[in-house]
Amino acid sequence: MQNKNMIKYALGLLMAGASFLPAKAQLGTVKEKFTRADTLRGSLTTPLRTCYDINYYHLDVKFDVDKKFISGNVLFKFTAVSDFDKLQFDLWNNLKIEKVVYKGQELKYTREFNAVFLTFPKNISKGSKDEFRVYYSGNPTIAKRAPWDGGVEYNTDSLGHAWVSTACQGMGASVWWPTKDQQEDEVDSALISISVPKGLKDVSNGRLRKVTDLKDGYIRFDWFVANPINNYDIEANIGDYTHFEGIYNGEKGKLTMDFWPLSYNLDKAKAQWGLDAPRMLKAFEHWFGPYPFYEDGYKLVESHHLGMEHQSGTAYGNHYKNGYLGRDLSGTGWGLKWDFIVIHESGHEWFGNNITSKDLADMWIHESFTNYSESLFVETFYGKQAGQEYVHGTRMAIANDRPIVGAYGVNKEGSGDMYYKGGNMLNMVRTIINDDEKWRGILRGLNKTFYHQTVTYNQVVDYISKEAGMNLAPVFDQYLHYKTIPILEIMFREGKAYARWTSTDAKDFAMPVKVRVNGGDYKFITPTKQFKPFELDGATKDTIEVDTFNYYIGVLVE
Repeated sequence: MQNKNMIKYALGLLMAGASFLPAKAQLGTVKEKFTRADTLRGSLTTPLRTCYDINYYHLDVKFDVDKKFISGNVLFKFTAVSDFDKLQFDLWNNLKIEKVVYKGQELKYTREFNAVFLTFPKNISKGSKDEFRVYYSGNPTIAKRAPWDGGVEYNTDSLGHAWVSTACQGMGASVWWPTKDQQEDEVDSALISISVPKGLKDVSNGRLRKVTDLKDGYIRFDWFVANPINNYDIEANIGDYTHFEGIYNGEKGKLTMDFWPLSYNLDKAKAQWGLDAPRMLKAFEHWFGPYPFYEDGYKLVESHHLGMEHQSGTAYGNHYKNGYLGRDLSGTGWGLKWDFIVIHESGHEWFGNNITSKDLADMWIHESFTNYSESLFVETFYGKQAGQEYVHGTRMAIANDRPIVGAYGVNKEGSGDMYYKGGNMLNMVRTIINDDEKWRGILRGLNKTFYHQTVTYNQVVDYISKEAGMNLAPVFDQYLHYKTIPILEIMFREGKAYARWTSTDAKDFAMPVKVRVNGGDYKFITPTKQFKPFELDGATKDTIEVDTFNYYIGVLVE
């Protein structure tokens, strides 16, 4: 009977562990205790960080590939938010600071862990615009398993050409260049100048301004980013690249598409990227609004690692296969009809790059929405039922191991459930709202309201609740702050039906849920934490059905 299956399903969910590696494993490692180094890296509120607002970076970095050595300088342009004479920037302590120059003179600085404290010769006044330049060098941390355990990745392609890339989400951009290393303060624009040995090319974010022969065996590639960008997105990709291009006629006009595969993969890239990149743009502009970075264009760049959402320059390493390295993460078949990395990592252009969480603890804002975007892509081309089957199928990877929201102020992400559990939560919120056009309006409205902004948990949840016209905060609270999932208990006594939610920690949890008699139409009921009667003609413990297809919940019926 279905009721027995629902009971087994509920208990199975409570004991569930991930059955295979998630498409993008959680960042970093689980930490139970935090150190001063964590606070220096993750704090958003220290006066040494809040005193200045970054406006512009110019990275000028030379890669000595053979020695795995980098050298160069970074220009910081900023606006003073308050009066100050000391600030903090960040650079991993295995990299040497050669000097810091301000108005022609070298400044004093101290270092503690990966934080650098810079002292100015006089007070910098609130509202003033100023700048300094950091010269540095060294052997940056080599990625052990990019992008999850990142840094700088050194490889060779199948023809023996050097192939180098950066991937530093979570650990931070300061692993390879000096920066104010926090997501809250995005730079407004950036110039990225990467010098590489002759015979190789660099592909970075934004648009290529010029290529300069340095006459010393190196060539410099200058890329300009016109839009705000979070610093972990800034990338270098060095290899034997070739180039082809296209145009997408989008909501804001003609969007340039630039594709940079390795030279010998040109035909594969034309076939794979040429199909799925335009399809991705069609789906996501429909659901989320215009691609957020028309001024910088859209790019795909082949990488040795699996992929990263580098803004306007998505890194791609899925070997030109459909699915996730040829696998369907949903087990439904729908995931083999498109290239996972093209779709998922590009989805981050809207959630992660356009809308960026202020604190790493709220990475669910990036990953839950982008995971959910996969099902919307499926829905766009194969129908709503297919999209919902896809997101439902990904539940097999949910671990329910710890909260999705991490600890604030210490650069700490939460559970890897931010992907699949988060995606299922959003599909459930859509089901609760029960108005697909309103839901689409909410997704587009998020990207319009918070266009090119960094946001908090409350800003996102409050916006969705307001636009939905219902208080959804307890739902987000339960699924994001607690590892347990709600169980809907239904009880029949003397011909009457009663329901309540158990295994809930969120205050005032009273989530609407859909129930029906076998084969009939679904009806919403809104249980609370106390048993309350509900009306459903013909319902008995043997005939009642709960919509566990769209609701990620447990169910017990007696």
